[in-house]
Amino acid sequence: MAVATKTTSPVQGTSSMGPCDDDCGIRDVLDRLGDKWTVLVIVELSKGVRRFRELERAVPGISQRMLTLTTKRLCRDGLVERTAHPTVPPQVDYRLTPMGRSLSASVSALADWSREHKAAIAAARRDWDAENRGAEAGP
Repeated sequence: MAVATKTTSPVQGTSSMGPCDDDCGIRDVLDRLGDKWTVLVIVELSKGVRRFRELERAVPGISQRMLTLTTKRLCRDGLVERTAHPTVPPQVDYRLTPMGRSLSASVSALADWSREHKAAIAAARRDWDAENRGAEAGP
């Protein structure tokens, strides 16, 4: 059984049990955002309504199956709305819900940060790997 460790906040007289005072849902959000495709799909949908094939083309490397699973999960979480139009063949499009749009600013900021620091992170990894070549794995 895990035991919560009480920490003191920088704000005088307050304390917390970790990143949230209670179960604020951060683990659920990180589980969703931490998968390989979710952030890319949200960033693309932040640009506007997209049909399935448009999303598939806009997210390099995603398979049809993974895009289907990702959009279903985002719909289930209330972040994306799926609309199937009664045409032959059926046309399906996706858009962010108001809650999804409120998340998209943070996700887009993360994507921008990643782009801005991509080269620096790659260089830091190369340097670390060079310094630690042959070192045993561990803390």
